[in-house]
Amino acid sequence: MGGVWLRGGSDGRSRFQGGAGDRETRLGSAGKAGCYPAQPSPSTFPSGEASMERLLAQLCGSSAAWPLPLWEGDTTGHCFTQLVLSALPHALLAVLSACYLGTPRSPDYILPCSPGWRLRLAASFLLSVFPLLDLLPVALPPGAGPGPIGLEVLAGCVAAVAWISHSLALWVLAHSPHGHSRGPLALALVALLPAPALVLTVLWHCQRGTLLPPLLPGPMARLCLLILQLAALLAYALGWAAPGGPREPWAQEPLLPEDQEPEVAEDGESWLSRFSYAWLAPLLARGACGELRQPQDICRLPHRLQPTYLARVFQAHWQEGARLWRALYGAFGRCYLALGLLKLVGTMLGFSGPLLLSLLVGFLEEGQEPLSHGLLYALGLAGGAVLGAVLQNQYGYEVYKVTLQARGAVLNILYCKALQLGPSRPPTGEALNLLGTDSERLLNFAGSFHEAWGLPLQLAITLYLLYQQVGVAFVGGLILALLLVPVNKVIATRIMASNQEMLQHKDARVKLVTELLSGIRVIKFCGWEQALGARVEACRARELGRLRVIKYLDAACVYLWAALPVVISIVIFITYVLMGHQLTATKVFTALALVRMLILPLNNFPWVINGLLEAKVSLDRIQLFLDLPNHNPQAYYSPDCGRLGAQIKWLLCSDPPAEPSTVLELHGALFSWDPVGTSLETFISHLEVKKGMLVGIVGKVGCGKSSLLAAIAGELHRLRGHVAVRGLSKGFGLATQEPWIQFATIRDNILFGKTFDAQLYKEVLEACALNDDLSILPAGDQTEVGEKGVTLSGGQRARIALARAVYQEKELYLLDDPLAAVDADVANHLLHRCILGMLSYTTRLLCTHRTEYLERADAVLLMEAGRLIRAGPPSEILPLVQAVPKAWAENGQESDSATAQSVQNPEKTKEGLEEEQSTSGRLLQEESKKEGAVALHVYQAYWKAVGQGLALAILFSLLLMQATRNAADWWLSHWISQLKAENSSQEAQPSTSPASMGLFSPQLLLFSPGNLYIPVFPLPKAAPNGSSDIRFYLTVYATIAGVNSLCTLLRAVLFAAGTLQAAATLHRRLLHRVLMAPVTFFNATPTGRILNRFSSDVACADDSLPFILNILLANAAGLLGLLAVLGSGLPWLLLLLPPLSIMYYHVQRHYRASSRELRRLGSLTLSPLYSHLADTLAGLSVLRATGATYRFEEENLRLLELNQRCQFATSATMQWLDIRLQLMGAAVVSAIAGIALVQHQQGLANPGLVGLSLSYALSLTGLLSGLVSSFTQTEAMLVSVERLEEYTCDLPQEPQGQPLQLGTGWLTQGGVEFQDVVLAYRPGLPNALDGVTFCVQPGEKLGIVGRTGSGKSSLLLVLFRLLEPSSGRVLLDGVDTSQLELAQLRSQLAIIPQEPFLFSGTVRENLDPQGLHKDRALWQALKQCHLSEVVWMVSWVRGAGAYLLGRGSCCVWPGLSSQMPRSCVSMRPQQVWTRRQTSCSSRPSANALPTRQC
Repeated sequence: MGGVWLRGGSDGRSRFQGGAGDRETRLGSAGKAGCYPAQPSPSTFPSGEASMERLLAQLCGSSAAWPLPLWEGDTTGHCFTQLVLSALPHALLAVLSACYLGTPRSPDYILPCSPGWRLRLAASFLLSVFPLLDLLPVALPPGAGPGPIGLEVLAGCVAAVAWISHSLALWVLAHSPHGHSRGPLALALVALLPAPALVLTVLWHCQRGTLLPPLLPGPMARLCLLILQLAALLAYALGWAAPGGPREPWAQEPLLPEDQEPEVAEDGESWLSRFSYAWLAPLLARGACGELRQPQDICRLPHRLQPTYLARVFQAHWQEGARLWRALYGAFGRCYLALGLLKLVGTMLGFSGPLLLSLLVGFLEEGQEPLSHGLLYALGLAGGAVLGAVLQNQYGYEVYKVTLQARGAVLNILYCKALQLGPSRPPTGEALNLLGTDSERLLNFAGSFHEAWGLPLQLAITLYLLYQQVGVAFVGGLILALLLVPVNKVIATRIMASNQEMLQHKDARVKLVTELLSGIRVIKFCGWEQALGARVEACRARELGRLRVIKYLDAACVYLWAALPVVISIVIFITYVLMGHQLTATKVFTALALVRMLILPLNNFPWVINGLLEAKVSLDRIQLFLDLPNHNPQAYYSPDCGRLGAQIKWLLCSDPPAEPSTVLELHGALFSWDPVGTSLETFISHLEVKKGMLVGIVGKVGCGKSSLLAAIAGELHRLRGHVAVRGLSKGFGLATQEPWIQFATIRDNILFGKTFDAQLYKEVLEACALNDDLSILPAGDQTEVGEKGVTLSGGQRARIALARAVYQEKELYLLDDPLAAVDADVANHLLHRCILGMLSYTTRLLCTHRTEYLERADAVLLMEAGRLIRAGPPSEILPLVQAVPKAWAENGQESDSATAQSVQNPEKTKEGLEEEQSTSGRLLQEESKKEGAVALHVYQAYWKAVGQGLALAILFSLLLMQATRNAADWWLSHWISQLKAENSSQEAQPSTSPASMGLFSPQLLLFSPGNLYIPVFPLPKAAPNGSSDIRFYLTVYATIAGVNSLCTLLRAVLFAAGTLQAAATLHRRLLHRVLMAPVTFFNATPTGRILNRFSSDVACADDSLPFILNILLANAAGLLGLLAVLGSGLPWLLLLLPPLSIMYYHVQRHYRASSRELRRLGSLTLSPLYSHLADTLAGLSVLRATGATYRFEEENLRLLELNQRCQFATSATMQWLDIRLQLMGAAVVSAIAGIALVQHQQGLANPGLVGLSLSYALSLTGLLSGLVSSFTQTEAMLVSVERLEEYTCDLPQEPQGQPLQLGTGWLTQGGVEFQDVVLAYRPGLPNALDGVTFCVQPGEKLGIVGRTGSGKSSLLLVLFRLLEPSSGRVLLDGVDTSQLELAQLRSQLAIIPQEPFLFSGTVRENLDPQGLHKDRALWQALKQCHLSEVVWMVSWVRGAGAYLLGRGSCCVWPGLSSQMPRSCVSMRPQQVWTRRQTSCSSRPSANALPTRQC
């Protein structure tokens, strides 16, 4: 058979040489046209240049002139088959298989492998053995061909190593979560790539007569092994196509069992797995199967991204008062700066493509260089593309990891700061903005900083290369670009100033929405939805006003830099021609390519600067928050001894108090709510409380009772004096006047993180009179209560808060009127069983207005105007306080049941609680999350929000902009083609036909930077242009460019206007829908979940979505223009689009399945962070008093870890997509370059065509990559619109009724009649009201009594139509309330809520939110409620409208807060008043006020 190989090689060689001779003849007859490059003789090469040819010829057994023949006879060359079709696929298989060797094994995977996996494993093992066996006939003499022994050994060893690696990878995958499926598709497809080489080799044997006599053992053995390899490959394919086995259980069993933790991301993976992101395969598989339903399904964070690790690293560089940026730099800055080197190398590699492309085209065109140079150029082009893609991808991935590290540190330090805040605290809405918006803007610095120096560097290199092409003519364009820098500076300054103002308006809006949601029940009772909604809309309008300025300035900035390349081109060409130079195709299109390379740095630089400026603004805001004074117990509970000597200071500043029997001591202590003492001060000259004492605190409303307890707890500013508390480290037992309840079960609220003690728990429930309440709740103490306890009555909330304090077993208890919200029987029970019972061994300070309960106190303190005026035994102090009128006490007291009802009644509670009775009392439902692709109606909703007319105008202007841009390129092509036509007689290439000089010929459409140094076609100096022709062509080109500039401006302005319109529409619809939602929705929905929509999702719709959507539209238009040019100039190149599109489609589809769910889970896990921070700020005093701050910090780290999981997985999957898209583009470029070399060897290469193909392949893959990336990011951003639309379309709404023409004063008498009213909170629940019938005549006063759950407050809910009755009617003056509009009904009713709520703003705004009354009426109402003196008492009063209130009336004493709603009620001349039992903080027994008013 060896002789056959020699004869075959000889025959092939003679024919090959004959073909070469024909080519030489054609070259001679055609003249030196350059159509086919002349092949240099090996003897003419220097020895160094011919080394690769000789090595390749020695390996293949061929001549140095043709070392790698493509064809040998009637089949492909065997050396080409073994090296290109066999060794390369096997090498790729080995590398790809190695990436899966680190796949984590499933610990619970005990099922045997399916038949398909076993068949693939067996085939892989055989395929690793067969190449080694195939070497035996080759090595034994006389050899079995068909190639030299070195080539056969190389190909066989590569194949054996590849299949061994693949066998190991298959074994690992079969015992991993992939074992439930067929495994990675890419791995199976690559495993089948060597099949063509085997088939071609079998064909070679058949053509060479291996099966004909005489049969030689060597060739026959090799042929049999080839057939066996093909059979094994076929078996492998069958094993993948038909896996067999128990497929149904696989389909039902999830990829991640519920009791199994997901894999750890990245840690322990090989470098190949890290570069290819193969470790993401389990996550992407779960996403493709739709099993990414909760954050726990996402892979766990690497060690260096764990929040606990980040907190430890950051705290090592953080100290109070430090600059945040310094601490971030110390913790993560060095690693981040080191990534700049990666950025630099990646930027340099970006220029390797154009330079190597130029050299490769020059090699093909000249034909004088050895083949080794061409191979080096092609390999350099492919290697540079691959290496550049990997480096850029890793840079982006590592930068985002540093960003996540900084994010984890910033969010954690923000929460820790919130736990340490002193009395001066920002509103909750502002803190939430810092957590959501400002932290994200601050972290944009990480992506912008390296771009800030990388883009100018790229710009400088591009300008230098431009100088090499057109000389000093580029200076004109450069001057124009530099003139725009100060303009850009002015725009950037305006943007930063507007951004600061916008954030302030955003803070005000979110703050107002937070307050609105907190007081939503009072708002609905009073019918203030429209008034307060208009106030939110006013804040939103101011915010949109600033956003409008920002968007239009951004549009101007983008327009200037987007239109700049076209203008620069005009200036450069005009200058070049006026300098006396001749325009040529090489000069024009190379200069155009370089000018287009300026688009990225010039277009992105404004965004980079804008990102840096936004980061600076947010950094200042966060720094301002971090610089707020801390709560410092060590300094607070130390005497003011700054002026004392060292000896006395040591004595007094040691462990207070001095006497062991003293628990609390205050001496000369002055406190205030603000650090400078401008608010009402509390002064205690001397107070000493012994261990075990019960101390009562009494006084008028606003006298400072609650302030005294807050001062003891450390919640006020100590201006001077001495505060000493024994056992400070053990904390206090604190029961505030406004109970703070978590959104959790009743048991969790009482335990509050302490270990469950059944006996103690039972005693606490009995002492706090909670057993009866728990017995009627759906799940007992496992019943979940609403946020802030809204599903409980006021008495229940107060007693649960008291039970929580008692269960903590502290030595000092601060009780702020816990008896106010309960009736006399329950109050008596709490006094004897709890305060005098379980707490008898502790020290207690009790504020109360019920002086009859202080008779057994050890001491009583009398407060007045913030001063302790008397202290002594009850017998001395209590007579000073006016006694309760007997008649009032016996007959007039508003009795309440053991659980006094609030505005939100137990029946309402029952509705909220029993609604989830099937889930063991669970009220809080998991936030709903859409699955699958973003629905079409979401796109339609955003389209409608923009406006159909405006949206169509945006698309038309975009297409017009792209069309004029392509028209400008076409005109330049036409200009140069006409120039070439005029000089065609003088050109050195007479073989070029006129047909090839069409408007879209390859030579004219070479817009690539591939001609940076070597022209594609050497053109001689043409005749000078005629001045009239130059003027004509330049005029037309400038006109087209001007039209393009106008279209660009029009598109930028229209897009800004459209996105602003969408932002306004989405927020307006969301606000309206939320305001119209029933109260039941707010009971079961945490405020943080709603605020997430109003904050993060609205911010995304305002800014992030328009930004990425703009990029998507630009990429789509650019791709359409590119395809139009390619289809006209080189239609054959479009044949590559179908397979390329299929590959891109499958990759992006696999990515999008996970990307959507990760984005949704990211938004889902952000809401608990918001809720947790808001909850913490609301209950901060309780957290500190009970020492629970550490536990809440741990909970914050847990919630942060879940959110960081989603953020990290989202970024990693994005990089997974990016590296695959980039490598696909590099593969296409490499394939075109390889084909070009093969054609060059055969004398068929057209350098212009090859250059055009390569340049446009680079552009096409880049555009497709950008299109897929921007589309997936747009889809991810549209999740925010989806979440807004979920509330806008799916929220239940209150039935509004129909407006009746009754006039404004239709309720003139005030008669109320219930007719057989039946109320069930939902079908299947027992009736809360069952056939209630009664009639109240006008002017009558009706009292309603009954036990908990009897239906007292249900009557009010039906009367105000907060709940609709199942049957029956309610008549007001004979009018059926169900026929009225809600606003029409509620505007004629008034209610005094049990829990007062005040909005931030002026007293006027709180008294009259709708602005219907004059100052005289407001002052009259204040006088009736005895508030006018208090308002005047504040030092900064300048009228009723000037007294500012803080969030939740933090600047107003609790007693005044309860009186303020009475003032509001007194402003309304309603005929029907309803009143729930209000807090006893304003009872006359303590403040001696008459009881007649209000």
